Amino acid sequence: MEKQESRGVSKLSPHLVIDGAANAIEFYKKAFGAKELMRLAGQDGKMMHACVSINDSSVMLVDENREWKALGPKTLGGTPVTIHLMVDNVDRSFAQAVAAGAKVVMPVEDAFWGDRYGIVEDPFGHQWSMATTTKVMTEDEIKAAAEKAMRGEATPA
Repeated sequence: MEKQESRGVSKLSPHLVIDGAANAIEFYKKAFGAKELMRLAGQDGKMMHACVSINDSSVMLVDENREWKALGPKTLGGTPVTIHLMVDNVDRSFAQAVAAGAKVVMPVEDAFWGDRYGIVEDPFGHQWSMATTTKVMTEDEIKAAAEKAMRGEATPA
């Protein structure tokens, strides 16, 4: 089998169904510093396919289309998926996303596994977690910290 050119698409990429994909591209540029890689509009003006790059990873987008059974999280009443971003400064990146119009789901805080971590929801219903590692921990250290956290004990910074 011949290797196909990836055209900027990561080996694993989320493909988001969005009611308003063109608006989402502009939001992702403001909120996450996305770079637009491709945009293919259909005859009806809806996005057939688009791709952006966020943190050197590709995110593909398509407009919601009931005929194709392509439904976004707002139509479905939510999403079970969270897209995770590792960033250099979670406080700054989180504030940028909120300023662009994201809704805070979980404020940034120090997590027991060694990251500063928070979650936002974009205006299209997709959830994005963000983190910056503040302490590199072994698996055993994370397990011990998780046990303490589940007992309600404070975890060391």
